[in-house]
Amino acid sequence: MEQRVLGRTGMRVSVLGYGAGAVGGLMVRGSAAEQDRSLRRALEAGISYIDTAAIYGDGESERALGRLLKTLPKRPQIGTKVRLPPTGRSDIGGAIAASLEASLGRLGLDHVDLFQLHDPIGSAGGYTVEQVLDQAVPALQRLRDQGKCRFLGITALGEVAALRRVLLSGAFDTAQVPYNLLNPSWLGPMPPGLPGQDFAALGLEAAAAGVGLIGIRILAAGALSGEAARHPVAMQAVAPIASADDYGTDLAHARRLLPLVAEGHVASLAEAAIRFAITPPRTGTAPMGTGPVGTTTIGTATIGTATIGTALIGTASLEQLEAAIAAAGKGPLPAATLARMAVLLAGAGGT
Repeated sequence: MEQRVLGRTGMRVSVLGYGAGAVGGLMVRGSAAEQDRSLRRALEAGISYIDTAAIYGDGESERALGRLLKTLPKRPQIGTKVRLPPTGRSDIGGAIAASLEASLGRLGLDHVDLFQLHDPIGSAGGYTVEQVLDQAVPALQRLRDQGKCRFLGITALGEVAALRRVLLSGAFDTAQVPYNLLNPSWLGPMPPGLPGQDFAALGLEAAAAGVGLIGIRILAAGALSGEAARHPVAMQAVAPIASADDYGTDLAHARRLLPLVAEGHVASLAEAAIRFAITPPRTGTAPMGTGPVGTTTIGTATIGTATIGTALIGTASLEQLEAAIAAAGKGPLPAATLARMAVLLAGAGGT
């Protein structure tokens, strides 16, 4: 599988990352045997980065990974995250340190490659910019200096101006960004008429400053499969992130892209979403994940960009993982497919 450089970290990460979260659910609610088969297949396919968090299954994801990591001949790159409740911020530095210690214990590791803030920034219930820069950052830097993590990151949700201040502060090496066909605005304009938060192409500024970008919600929590039914292991009720107010609306917009399948551009909507997330630029840009970036432009619509280092895919089964690996193996989308997507998304915006 293609490996890309994740911003200034210098880490080479697989274009598809293994998401061990609660939405797909395999590492939270799956059987031990299925978890083992899935992780081994991912590594066999060349997936080199695994994403987890303390909150996933109240630590169950990390515990499952910790059990499996002991059996592997080579440790993959691991990223985890800390989330603090609004009532638990009287000692942000202490809470962050305690969370990482607990995560390391569950994972059975002495360090992780990437340690990230999981809370939004600048919005209700999240951190303020001052809390991040004045309290969280010193604590994170101490943990890095102690060798308990190699790099620092954020989950880039919240208010755009606040996120810009934090990302351009130089304190963080990476950002997890919601990036998919229903909201590509981290890396280009929002498709006209589609609901969702407009991130004003902030990812381009961050990438130019050396921040490595990790794509999340690339399937819009499953809506971009086009299927209403969810796998029994998957989270059954999912709140959209940065797109419509409800999953049903996301699903309806996603289904406007079904002609891509009927016309033979892709084998499935999920394939279209995965390949969109990894599509590099076609004109005037650096290779994906290596520095200042540009965009892929079809007519007047900016369709994709080059800044996603690894796109996280969360699955509920080995079969879903195999489909994702196969999709990524087909590589970036061609210009004709991107152009057709732009037309179909413009139509979806009118509904």
